[in-house]
Amino acid sequence: MFDQNGLSLDQAPPIAVVLRFYVMGASFGVIAGAYMAWQGMIVLEPYSFPGRIMTHLMTLGVMLSFMLGALFQMLPVVAGVALQSPVKLSVTIQIPFAVGVVSLLWGFESGAWWAFAGTIIFLGIPLGVLALFLTVKLFRMAQHSAASRGIRMALVALGIVVVLGVYLAGAYGGVWNGELFFPIRVTHYSFGLFGWMALLIVAISFQVVEMFYVTPPHPEWMRRGLPGAFVVLLAGASVGQFWFPVVWDIADPLLGLLLLIYAGITLRRFSQRKRPLADATVWFWRMGLGSLAAFALLLLLSSLGIGGSWMSALMSITFTAFVLSILLAMLYKIIPFLTWFHLNAQGYLTAPMMHEVIHPETAKKHLYIHAVTFGLLLVSLPFPVLAHAAGAGLMVSFGWLLYQIVHAYFLYRYVQRTGQRFEMPILK
Repeated sequence: MFDQNGLSLDQAPPIAVVLRFYVMGASFGVIAGAYMAWQGMIVLEPYSFPGRIMTHLMTLGVMLSFMLGALFQMLPVVAGVALQSPVKLSVTIQIPFAVGVVSLLWGFESGAWWAFAGTIIFLGIPLGVLALFLTVKLFRMAQHSAASRGIRMALVALGIVVVLGVYLAGAYGGVWNGELFFPIRVTHYSFGLFGWMALLIVAISFQVVEMFYVTPPHPEWMRRGLPGAFVVLLAGASVGQFWFPVVWDIADPLLGLLLLIYAGITLRRFSQRKRPLADATVWFWRMGLGSLAAFALLLLLSSLGIGGSWMSALMSITFTAFVLSILLAMLYKIIPFLTWFHLNAQGYLTAPMMHEVIHPETAKKHLYIHAVTFGLLLVSLPFPVLAHAAGAGLMVSFGWLLYQIVHAYFLYRYVQRTGQRFEMPILK
């Protein structure tokens, strides 16, 4: 098709592959909001069972669903990884993934051994195989960009998260005694937050921030060194904790410092945009990066023993705001672009422009909903009753996003049914 900024758009998968993952992520988001509206403040207590349910609703049901959709789109385009039969591969992963997430949530709710066994079968095995498959594909690539190198490391981290998650699920279900439960849980948590989610966003940002917002590129030392620094710190602390339990007291502030530097430099890049007008996605990025900086500072303070009973909840809120804000920023760019691109590639003269798929004012309204929701979450720390309202805000936010995704797909199908296609004249 054409290449731009290292992209290979001719290898993009069908739009339905990506949008199905997005629909699933938004649907789990609505469920997460409803659960918070029902349970209230207790879902922000990470080691309570409602807290575990909410954590995995967000990290697996919402964030991982969106990230899997992004990987199916980004790997062929950014890294040139050819995915044979992407429709079949995505369905093979998505159906057991959804079953596995529900099984895990029911396991936390009921404690049933068979629910955790179902988690291992339907969630652990397919995700582990997918992470291995994609990682091998990336290692076989001859040339790499900063984004593809970072994605490769993030996929390795995902594989580690999955293996450790299988161990924890088996321990919860009584499949084995789980004598290493606590250090494994810390490693699972750390690789999930820093090695998978944060690193994947960092890696993708090396490509999309410069491309979508016409900013100067990130510094070369950051593009080359930051992903590796994450992995080295995480791997060193994960192994070292068995001999030096205080090693995380060293690793955590170093990870926080790296995140703080990344957030500061990326915010600076947005202030250097060659297109001065700031749409809603720019503000989503700013909110996400500001939340990341706040999380990093809290991590530094926590490692120094500063903070009260509210610290873990505040860190959960800021990290979640970081991930969701960046995801929304990218979704409001990717969904209109994919709709236009696929129709244009099929020769439809009536392919809608990006602003006709999702109007900028629509994204701006969602920005307000998103900001109010997280504002309510913050205020719920001193006023716990407001956590129910924050849950309702999450429902509205993800319901709004779900509508935009479905609307874009229906518009795509409508143009396919009714649109006029360009046909090359036959020369005689």
